[in-house]
Amino acid sequence: MADVTNPVPTIDVLVADDDPVVRFGLNIMLRGAPDLRVVAEASDGAEAVELAGRHHPAVVLMDIRMPGTDGLTATELLRSRPSAPQVIVLTTFDADAHILRALRAGAAGFLLKDTPPDELVVAIRQAAQGRPVLSPEVTRRLIAKVAEPEQDSRRDVARRRLDQLADRERAVAVEIATGRSNAEIAARHHLGLTTVKTHVSAILTKLDLNNRVQIALLVHDADLPD
Repeated sequence: MADVTNPVPTIDVLVADDDPVVRFGLNIMLRGAPDLRVVAEASDGAEAVELAGRHHPAVVLMDIRMPGTDGLTATELLRSRPSAPQVIVLTTFDADAHILRALRAGAAGFLLKDTPPDELVVAIRQAAQGRPVLSPEVTRRLIAKVAEPEQDSRRDVARRRLDQLADRERAVAVEIATGRSNAEIAARHHLGLTTVKTHVSAILTKLDLNNRVQIALLVHDADLPD
């Protein structure tokens, strides 16, 4: 018998994809999770932004390549709003350079469209909690795929932003960029896990970032000397 006194919190999801078959498939997959509810479906980025304003989803599954307003532009528009939804970018490519733009805009991460249903459900729950949907291995691989160096202006801006950090916070930021977990950072620097979490929170606040992926990308942009 369901516990009516402590119901499972529902995570509202918006699905944005120009392919109706993909939208239908995602809808069917998410119906199997008792705590997920698809509140709207959009066929392009402009519609996704409009529907998100109407339904206030916690998480948006966003395709990149859509006619009109694409998923990247829509992600930037959504993440610039107060109380912005978490955005998980959907792609058929595991090394698409456009992913970096979405992550810099504050997307929670990205998933391949052929991600198994159970992994998709876990990713949505994770994003709803404000946690990035990228494993350390995927983070390292994604950053490594950017073969061309960033423009000097981006590097200089990134370095100035990192200069706002205390030495220990800067060291933690560099460790995050390598894909290490909080526990691994704590062990390497002989710190308590709570202390590392405090440093991570301070980094996010000082640099006005949303998640660890953005920290990693900023360190990458800074192209710090060894």
